[in-house]
Amino acid sequence: KHTAEVAKALGQAAQTLVDARAPARYKGETEPFDPVAGHIPGALNRPFNSNIGADGLMKPAQVLRAEFEALLAGHAADSVVHHCGSGISAIPNVIAMEVAGLGRTALYAGSWSEWCNTPGLPCAQG
Repeated sequence: KHTAEVAKALGQAAQTLVDARAPARYKGETEPFDPVAGHIPGALNRPFNSNIGADGLMKPAQVLRAEFEALLAGHAADSVVHHCGSGISAIPNVIAMEVAGLGRTALYAGSWSEWCNTPGLPCAQG
């Protein structure tokens, strides 16, 4: 997905944003790379490393499914658009949702870096 597509669908049921960054970056408590701290309004937070179990391997499919269903809280899995800071650490969430049997989801590759550097787009904290 491109910034214009994500912005156009912001706040609509057809799009559920999932931010893969660490909670402190998502909340806007710290931002080591970009000029603005925070997240895209309405985005849910699922740090990418949440997909890894204590054994260092990806969690079992049924565990991932339960965790994503709890996070999505009724939002359709096929509405999910994953993002992070620069589009890289969101990939484990994309893969985890497929492993969980929730189907293919989208990636906003520009992610927070592109969003917060695009004039006029809203940014949230907390």
